[in-house]
Amino acid sequence: MLNPPTETLTPSMLRAYQTPSLGAAAWQTASAFGLYIACVVAMYAALHVSVWLTLALAVPASGLIVRIFMLQHDCGHNSLFPSRRLNKIVGAACSLVTLTPFAYWRRLHARHHKSWNDLDKRGIPADFFSDCLTLAEYNALRPSAKFLYRVSHHPVLIHLLLPPVIFILLYRVPFDTPASFRRERRSVYLLNMALAGMFALLIALFGIRSVALVQLPAMAIAAITGIWLFAVQHRFEDAQWSKAEDWSFSQAALHGTSYLKLPLVMRWFSANIGLHHIHHLRPGIPNYCLQACQDGLVKEMKSVTVLTLRDAFKAPSYALWDEASNRMVPFPP
Repeated sequence: MLNPPTETLTPSMLRAYQTPSLGAAAWQTASAFGLYIACVVAMYAALHVSVWLTLALAVPASGLIVRIFMLQHDCGHNSLFPSRRLNKIVGAACSLVTLTPFAYWRRLHARHHKSWNDLDKRGIPADFFSDCLTLAEYNALRPSAKFLYRVSHHPVLIHLLLPPVIFILLYRVPFDTPASFRRERRSVYLLNMALAGMFALLIALFGIRSVALVQLPAMAIAAITGIWLFAVQHRFEDAQWSKAEDWSFSQAALHGTSYLKLPLVMRWFSANIGLHHIHHLRPGIPNYCLQACQDGLVKEMKSVTVLTLRDAFKAPSYALWDEASNRMVPFPP
């Protein structure tokens, strides 16, 4: 059973930080899109100077894609803007940059918020990067199944190779979405049509080679970074899992996710997603209020696992939940 938090958090404590600000949301949206567009224009212009300069600019461009994805994420929780309609409009606009269908991904992500770190609710395909087997389940597998599981969960595969495939290719189809979810499936097809038109125009203007050199590296780096940020905050050594009868929303947030302390620049590009424990406690808190919430409730949050950047780079090696020791462990030798 999960350990209780050392201090009691009440809904009113968290609700105080939940009110969205139209000004803050508008500034975040305008600045992120403005900087991204400027960066992309610079990348196309740099092709006339050096391909390597364009590729170097893919790094800040990818950071801006991550930030725009985090704004889309807030819109999915109706937390960025005070208006639900504005959240939907801006969320859909973000999808043109992130290549992630807004309504479709919002539904998948809502399932994550209902089941994370619950041993009895594993197996959701969209949670592949935060899911795991227990050590006992892994040891019970046949040798061939153990090999396949290790290969399919190797950090090189899930943190380097798969993320670009997911964002660039897999999100073009409504996988894991029932036919009855018409709005979600329609969002996939509408985004595909919009992307086809946008990239057709870019190719007509600059040529397919230039478009590939500008768009693909930035998107690939952003996908790798985004998946890593998400995964390491759910699957680290001290992350706690529990069975359904022991699972509770607040304890899973405080002990099943982490406070990833990132450098200031990375905090900006990731829109404070490192404060993941607060996000899971209260998904309606906008990204621009998360730090204030952490600072204002330090005593109540002191039981949360704090990860440094160094810890986060080691986190992908923790692949199995050991029920005996109540911690995540690497694959056995």
